[in-house]
Amino acid sequence: MRSPGRPLLALALLLLVVGAAVAAAVLLRPPSFAGALTGTPSGAPPTTPSPAAAAATAAPAGPPTPAPAPPAFDRTQRSLDSPDSTWVVVNKLRPLDPVGYAPADLVDVGGGHLLRAEAALAVADLQAEAAAAGHGIAVQSAYRSYEYQEGLFADAVGRFGAEGAEQRSARPGHSEHQTGLAVDVGGGGCDIERCFGDTPEGRWVAANAHRSGFLVRYAAGSEQITGYQYEPWHLRYVGPELATEMHETGVATLEEFFGLPPAPEYALG
Repeated sequence: MRSPGRPLLALALLLLVVGAAVAAAVLLRPPSFAGALTGTPSGAPPTTPSPAAAAATAAPAGPPTPAPAPPAFDRTQRSLDSPDSTWVVVNKLRPLDPVGYAPADLVDVGGGHLLRAEAALAVADLQAEAAAAGHGIAVQSAYRSYEYQEGLFADAVGRFGAEGAEQRSARPGHSEHQTGLAVDVGGGGCDIERCFGDTPEGRWVAANAHRSGFLVRYAAGSEQITGYQYEPWHLRYVGPELATEMHETGVATLEEFFGLPPAPEYALG
């Protein structure tokens, strides 16, 4: 007769073997199966935070870095003394050197008037821009030689006396016109008179000439600096870079811009 304990022992051994197999299967399951058990979709790539989420959890950003300041205007890039420089400063204390200087690159700008080549192109640009805005700007005077200025100044002395002449005309060798960079313009029915500044053409020139490289050289209120009365018609070519810098900073005269002494009178009588 078979002992009743043997079947029970066999059953227990069977259950022990099955349990061990299940445990081994769990321990050795692949990652996809592990993900299924933990609720992660099978085969899904590792989750990485979005840029927005990462930014949200990052440390608070500091104040924005200010943009670098533009470089300061270089006031030394051209000579103030050489008569060939477009920045040459000529006044009652600063004669041309040599005093009889004559430019080598004069070209005709119409009506027999001459300017240095660079200034001639600029005045053509000025006239074209003015015409596009509905204004006619005419050249009334440009380059004057030492000899021509000598006669012009003598005529002014005869008409206004020595003191009056020196407020209206330069001595030869001290005239901007001798550089070939100065031009007298007119329009609106007023030529080489103060009334030009009150015409639409004169107001346009005062507001826009810097774009073509010109400045109104003898500004109103600057008589004790330049030595000359207000001349809204007298334009001086210095190039767009310098003319624009002076216009935007509100500096009216070359003497003030470059830190030169005022020149209301000649050093010698």
